[in-house]
Amino acid sequence: MSHIKYDDVSVQQRNIEKAQRSSNPLKEIPESQSFAEFSHNGLNFALQCKLKSDLDPKVIKWAFKLAERNVGNYFKTCKEGWQPKIKQNDLNKNWARYLIAVDKSTKKNVAYTMFRFDLDYGSSVLYCYEMQVESEYQRKGLGAFMMKALEHIVQHFKMEKLVLTVLKNNPDAVKFYHRLGYKKDETSPDDEDYEILSKVFIETSNQSANVLEALS
Repeated sequence: MSHIKYDDVSVQQRNIEKAQRSSNPLKEIPESQSFAEFSHNGLNFALQCKLKSDLDPKVIKWAFKLAERNVGNYFKTCKEGWQPKIKQNDLNKNWARYLIAVDKSTKKNVAYTMFRFDLDYGSSVLYCYEMQVESEYQRKGLGAFMMKALEHIVQHFKMEKLVLTVLKNNPDAVKFYHRLGYKKDETSPDDEDYEILSKVFIETSNQSANVLEALS
């Protein structure tokens, strides 16, 4: 972890704006070639990083269907339930960025993350809103590889944290993120069906103060 401290919000904002100007942040990191492809037991995947505006609507439809298959039932047991229209709207946000894994042998999309760069409670963050992998491609290291790619993007653009949300009733997902080193974030609510996890890459001496001020 870096020990640089960002106490000036203007510095964080400039880093966010620089990241937002990038049409393909994965291509800009020094390790871009290492994250262009992933192989596991004879399976080969290519990673693509695209803006939502550059995606075929069919890809967004696939992303929604995959989320519905993977986590729809978990949401149905939560107090707000599964809300397909809200999920579709979220996936179609103009600011959305997608990291998509494609099976090179079948040319089919098999996994994706949706994310954005933002200022969250006074911290510059890459916020990962979705991480979904087709069932037959799970437990092959692909999800961890994609999260590692996001982490390198965070470090390249000098974001403070990578932040994500996970449902408490989805133990496999919770275990997955904990295994990757994600911990409960100080902004995570106690009385919700979800919790906010994060991994800190750049420390700030006033993070707690920023959170308290934002919540007040």
